[in-house]
Amino acid sequence: MLRRATAVVFMLILTPELVRAQETMLRVSVPSADVHKGPSVVTPVIGQAARGTALTVSQNLGSWVKVPWPAAPDGVGYVHVTMGQFVSATGQPVTGMSSRSSTTGSGSRFPQMPPRVPAGNQIAPRDQVSLRPSHVLGLGGLVASPRGFGVTARVWGNKRLAIPFGFTRDTLTSAVSTDRVASTRVEWGVLYSPVDPLSDYVWFHPYVGSTMSYGHQTLRVAAPGLDVASENGVGYRIFGGSELTFASVPQVGVSLELGYRKYPTPFTGFETKPLSLSLAGHWYVK
Repeated sequence: MLRRATAVVFMLILTPELVRAQETMLRVSVPSADVHKGPSVVTPVIGQAARGTALTVSQNLGSWVKVPWPAAPDGVGYVHVTMGQFVSATGQPVTGMSSRSSTTGSGSRFPQMPPRVPAGNQIAPRDQVSLRPSHVLGLGGLVASPRGFGVTARVWGNKRLAIPFGFTRDTLTSAVSTDRVASTRVEWGVLYSPVDPLSDYVWFHPYVGSTMSYGHQTLRVAAPGLDVASENGVGYRIFGGSELTFASVPQVGVSLELGYRKYPTPFTGFETKPLSLSLAGHWYVK
């Protein structure tokens, strides 16, 4: 009995040493390794680890490792595996270390960090990936209240300013008449996005904007194909909204806008409601 108790105590004393000996570290081999808030280069950088720093690997996510980082709000950070070499707690290289672990965990679906080119090597990676999806020119369509639809385009000069274009068609009805007004409009203007936060899965791009509108309205009576009168006019629209881009389809942006519009109303009883709600989708070809 005494012998058995002695063995248990001896094992308890050695347990911390055994655990420490089995720890896997990522030793930084580049001049400075970025520590990210999440396992993706689109997440904020919360610190840097200098060359030679040994970071304890608490979870291997494949291309990324989760490490303790006291300066982070949640006490952890993420480092790309190309920033260093796996070593044991004693500093010996770990052989047979797979870049993927059986540990469950999901990395970012946005573009990942490409391998760094060693110093002095002038050959850049062939598939260089940017930190964010490239949204420059987007083409798509929209639906708007109450019965509007059309095609739309956006050209982003940078991540803050964009020029929107649109061609829409609305049908206006009246509570006192069976006639209707068909309205077509061409719009152009400017968007401004003050911030564009990203997470591992969603790019949130809020914006405000204003557009000028050139419209053509045609009054049509109940008899099919009979037009009574038509008028042209210029109006404007101010709005706010946000474009969302999801990691599974980074080329697609989905926008929801709420705005105020002021258009000419040449036909009594067919006034356009001032508040508008629209939903648009853009496929970014560039």
